[in-house]
This record gives sequence, C-alpha cells and structure tokens, in this order.
Amino acid sequence: MEDIKRILVVSRSTNECRKAVHYGISLSQKYGAELHVIHVVHNPFSIEGWNLPVPSLAKEYKKLLLDTRKELAAMINSERKKGTKVKQSVKEGDPEKEIFKMVRDKNIDLIIMLAHEEGRLEHFLFGRSNEEIIRKMPCSVLMVKKEPGPV
Repeated sequence: MEDIKRILVVSRSTNECRKAVHYGISLSQKYGAELHVIHVVHNPFSIEGWNLPVPSLAKEYKKLLLDTRKELAAMINSERKKGTKVKQSVKEGDPEKEIFKMVRDKNIDLIIMLAHEEGRLEHFLFGRSNEEIIRKMPCSVLMVKKEPGPV
C-alpha cells in the first residue's frame, strides 16, 4: 500500500458516508495521500424519454441536491478545520461515468465506498448499484461495511 497517493471517497448519502470518509481521512493521513470526496446524484427527471409530470418531485430532487451539497460541505469543512486537506465535488450525472472520470482525471489509486445495498429511493436518486460502478474501475476499491442494525 506504499503507492497510495490519491484516494477517492464515494459518498451517496451524507449520513451514511461518514464512516467511508473517516476511512479516507485515516488512510490519507497515514500515507500522506491526497483525499478527494465525490458525491454523484443522477437526475431521474432528465432521463431521455421520461416526461414525468410531477413538478413536486422535481422540486424535492433540487432541494435534496442542495441539502446534500450543504451537508457534505459542512462535513468536509469540519475535517479541514482539523488540518485535513480534502477536495470535494458534488456532481450531477451518471454515477459510473462521473466516478470513472474523476478516477481517470485525478489519477486515483484507491476508491473507498460503502458496501451496503441501496434502498429503492436511494437507487432512484443515486443510480446504479456498487457492483456496476466498481466493475470498470482501473484502481483498487475498499468497500466499507455498514454496522448492522438491531435485529
């Protein structure tokens, strides 16, 4: 693991991604690596061929995107105040394409992302499953397990 120079944490929902960001921070400090955090939301209302006559859902989507940007910025700024160098991006588009583009453009060595299954709403708002995203990545991927809930 000596050759880890650039780490990318993939955020899907900011409450759940804190653990993945923590791993990214820890590993970036240990290896002196650059740390990038990306949050990609695909717009389900811009899908070609879809003409969803549901303006309230489109408004909710825009609000969710704005709230996500604010929550991610607050989390990243908290880490920056502690001295951690973090670069963040919130992108709108196809998660697989946006993540792959960042991996290629920033020459990422390691991706960190949550291993949990997406619920229906998360799948609708954030796109494809982890399996589809990681298949094509040209770098190593660290999957962070979410703590199991009460039985």
